[in-house]
Amino acid sequence: MATRRARTEELAIAVFSRAPLAGATKTRLIPALGAVAAARLQRRLALRALAVAQQAAIGSVCLWCAPDERQRFFRAVQRRCRVALRPQAAGDLGQRMAAAFAAHGGPLLLIGCDCPALRPADLQAAAAALRDEAADGPDAVFIPAEDGGYVLVGLRRPQPTLFAGIDWGSERVMAQTRARLASAGLRWLELPALWDVDRPEDLWRLAGFAELAAWRG
Repeated sequence: MATRRARTEELAIAVFSRAPLAGATKTRLIPALGAVAAARLQRRLALRALAVAQQAAIGSVCLWCAPDERQRFFRAVQRRCRVALRPQAAGDLGQRMAAAFAAHGGPLLLIGCDCPALRPADLQAAAAALRDEAADGPDAVFIPAEDGGYVLVGLRRPQPTLFAGIDWGSERVMAQTRARLASAGLRWLELPALWDVDRPEDLWRLAGFAELAAWRG
C-alpha cells in the first residue's frame, strides 16, 4: 500500500474549463457582453488559469475539458502549453469534480477559470497544506470565493460526499461544503477568500489585468 509520503509526491493540479464557444459559455455574462465577447473572455480566463497552474510548479497539470477534449481550442492549448487533456465527466459540477478526484486518486488541487486573482503563490500555499505530514494536517484545503462559493479545492484523497447535494452556483456552496466536511470528520484549511467573475457586476474587477483587456475586441 502506498505510504502517505508517496501519495504527497504525486500531487497534481486539475484545471476545469469549458470550450470558449459563443452562446455556450459564460452564459450569465451574455446579457452584458454578448455571446461572442463572453466566449472571448472565457478563452482568456482559461489561458490565464492554465498559466498560473504551470507557473506554480508544484506538480503535473491536467486540463479537464467540457464538453470534451476534442474541441479546437483545447487541441491548440495542448500543443502550445504541452498539457494533458481529459474530458469532464457527465453530470452536474459536483459529479464532474468528484470524477476528477477519483480519476487521480491521490492529492489533487482543482481550480476553475473564473478567478483571475488566483496567483501561483496561492496554489503553492494550498499544496504545502496538503503536503503537511503532521498527524493533525488538513485533509482538505479551500480558497473560498467572496460570493459564497470557492475557487480552489484540494484533497489528499477523493471525498465524493463533499460534492453531492450542493446548490452549485449559489451563495450557499462554501457553507454547505463546510457542513459536509464537519459531518465527515475531516480537517480542512481555508486560505484567504478571492473574488471571481461570474456575473455582470463582477466585470469591473478585470480592469487591472492587461492580458484580459482584449476580451472586448
